[in-house]
Amino acid sequence: MSRSHRASHTRRRRLLAAALAATVTSALAGAPARGEPAAAHKQRVDLAPLSRPFVMPGFKEQEFNGALFVGEGETRFSVSVDLLTGDNKVVHENMVPNIRRIGPIATDGSYYEVELSTDDRTLTAEKLGGLQAMLDNPESWDAEDVAAARTQLPTLRARYEQIQRDRRDIVVRFARVGPTELVGSVTALDDDTTVFIDASAPWSEPSRYIVAGERTMTGTTTGLTDPGRRAHLRVDTDAPADSGASYASLKDMLNAMVGKSGAAGDAAAALRWELDRDETVTFTARMGDTELAPSGRSQAEALAILAQARSRVDDGSVDGSGPVGQTTTYMRDAMALNANYDEKFRRSFVMWGLGGGGDDIFKGWDSAWDGITALSLDPALALDHIRDFYDQGGPRYDQLHAGPMHAYLAWRAYARTGDRSILDLVYPVMVPYIDRMREFDTDGDGLLESPWAGERLGGRGNHLGLDDSPQYYHFVQVPTDGTDDRDNTNLTDVALNSYYGLFAETLSQMAGVLGHDADRTRFAQLHDRLKQRVNDRLWNAERGLYLNRYLDGSWESTTTPTVFYPLFGGLAAPDRAEILVRDHLLNPEEFWGEYAIPSVARNDPAYCAAGESHEEVPAYRYFQKHDEENACEEWQGAVWPPMNATVYDGLKRYGFDGPAAQLAAKSSDLWLSTWKELGWFPEYWDPEPGQVINGAATDTAWRTYSWSNLMPLMGTQELIADEPWGDPRGVRFGTLGLPGTNSVDEVPLHGHRYTVVAGPRSTVVHQDGRPLFKANGARVVVRDFVVDGGSVTFTVKADGDARITVFTGKGQPRTVTVPEGSTHVRL
Repeated sequence: MSRSHRASHTRRRRLLAAALAATVTSALAGAPARGEPAAAHKQRVDLAPLSRPFVMPGFKEQEFNGALFVGEGETRFSVSVDLLTGDNKVVHENMVPNIRRIGPIATDGSYYEVELSTDDRTLTAEKLGGLQAMLDNPESWDAEDVAAARTQLPTLRARYEQIQRDRRDIVVRFARVGPTELVGSVTALDDDTTVFIDASAPWSEPSRYIVAGERTMTGTTTGLTDPGRRAHLRVDTDAPADSGASYASLKDMLNAMVGKSGAAGDAAAALRWELDRDETVTFTARMGDTELAPSGRSQAEALAILAQARSRVDDGSVDGSGPVGQTTTYMRDAMALNANYDEKFRRSFVMWGLGGGGDDIFKGWDSAWDGITALSLDPALALDHIRDFYDQGGPRYDQLHAGPMHAYLAWRAYARTGDRSILDLVYPVMVPYIDRMREFDTDGDGLLESPWAGERLGGRGNHLGLDDSPQYYHFVQVPTDGTDDRDNTNLTDVALNSYYGLFAETLSQMAGVLGHDADRTRFAQLHDRLKQRVNDRLWNAERGLYLNRYLDGSWESTTTPTVFYPLFGGLAAPDRAEILVRDHLLNPEEFWGEYAIPSVARNDPAYCAAGESHEEVPAYRYFQKHDEENACEEWQGAVWPPMNATVYDGLKRYGFDGPAAQLAAKSSDLWLSTWKELGWFPEYWDPEPGQVINGAATDTAWRTYSWSNLMPLMGTQELIADEPWGDPRGVRFGTLGLPGTNSVDEVPLHGHRYTVVAGPRSTVVHQDGRPLFKANGARVVVRDFVVDGGSVTFTVKADGDARITVFTGKGQPRTVTVPEGSTHVRL
């Protein structure tokens, strides 16, 4: 059966399962997010942290194939579905390379679906094509490389063909039936597929597991925080296993799965099946305070529950539609995949890269971006993510943008949720951080210079996450005796001062809410001084750019997107911001184009300077030889999500709504290019359309990189968002430039759920399922939309005459007609 035929068969099977749902007498009892009653779920956003007991699929790092059970007293179990590869390895954890497809996944864990493959895609058809291109165009490569390709290609092709013959794919699904119970299934997409269902301790904690029959595994454990608490686990399958056993350790179980010696014991248990194509095993896993009776659930009933849960994913989770809006749904699935549980601090958080991120939250700026994305999907996860970050020590000082970005996250969390406790937590940590940053002012003029990171180029830009950006290649060391163990340099840094300005402004806002009036004034004045000095010293009038500058007055000429960062920090003069956007950002010879924004301007000598290109072989222009793709790597041209997001936020801040919408669309398109083709969301992208995707961006470590989701987040926030620089009670919605008609649904903000549909001639907003706003006749962007008692205020920018109707729920709808341009409205 072909894979397309198989996909059709799978769809028919799902339809059959959905039909079976009608025969189930008891409705699915899966709880909405964080234990909220189902009837209230669409009426408000529950910000409560995880409560015990809970079961959450995919909630243990690097185990995207399993579910975590946590009970009172921190009793914990895990249940996983494992796959045996053709070369006799087990896909059990560290499985990022084996993910073939993700989703749908509900952010509250009520449904979870992932497709796994034995093919980890380390050897791809594209790589073979690159070697073939070398043989077809030998004049374009060195003779020794061509000779090596001629030797390598037959072996690699045979290996690739064997991998494809041996390839086995499975679909794993989970549906939560209640806080202590889930239903799962594993479906083989190929004949001769070996799968296991195992039960074990999630972090090698003391617990016992046994195979209690050909369909059953049981487990027991005691509480880690309350040793007097005892819990039981039971896993019942619908079909008898071909074999099963209990083992002395997790390692013994994994050894036994591949035919090695595995000592018997009670530390882990597994059941094994040999499945044919489209064959499914379902199971019910439950946790309780006492021993559990058999579930007795049939396969038909289990499949019906899974089908019903799948159909309800979008009811309580964020989703979207349209050319750009569709990426909101996929972003939800990607972020839900990376939601994790911190077993030490017992909180949820978002994993970053490295195949799942390991046990601990990352303490750099990555986690700030993760929190910002999570706020648009699951505020409870975002707030727990922030708290977990400070449980583990807070932002790294060696990354000088970590403090500013985490302060920015905290302010946005407050603006979106109204949770002042986040400000109480973050503010005392951030004030000493910003006060310490003055030590990087080498010459005492109030602007900061880049810190010295040694002779290694790869560390020179790490203070801002710019790693080996060529803008830092030529600064020199200036010895200091500061509290930081780095010396200073002679390069006044546009990006660093932009973050410094953002930091000062954010802390001023926080201080205002917390009643620290002196600090509010002090930080506002610092922001004002930075704005004056950046414009006095770092604006290059001849080139129309904010550029890094050496202390002797000479300019650092490399053009990177950091020239736009003063917009993000609120430091750019409005007329200069106009020049930046009109003459540089939108210039396809510099930063615009199909794939935007490159991390070095396309016409800069440093762009893609990592190695030779081959103009005569367009599809493999940057392919050097096997395992040495050389496509605009890293900071010499690659498109980085946080860089795009920084520029996007700056555009929205300064009211460049058309370019912001175009950037959101370009970012979504680029993100979709890997999501739809590969099922990945990588760390960065090559800025050249159609070329081989850079191996460094899509290897095992970076295929599920959490900040990747900033690319689709821009599209979501085009349609509705908080306004970080406006009234924290306000809402921003609408777009002046997304293509076609786009929508987002169930977006949490200010304790409500919003639906927005925006097209070329109308914008409609619903709050908690009720009409709130409608504009007809033109596209609009609305800012600072605030309902206060009996009045509604907002500022609207329209691309033509628009008739606006506002529904407040009190009295008759209110209507006003606005002309093209910006209008302040009070109704």
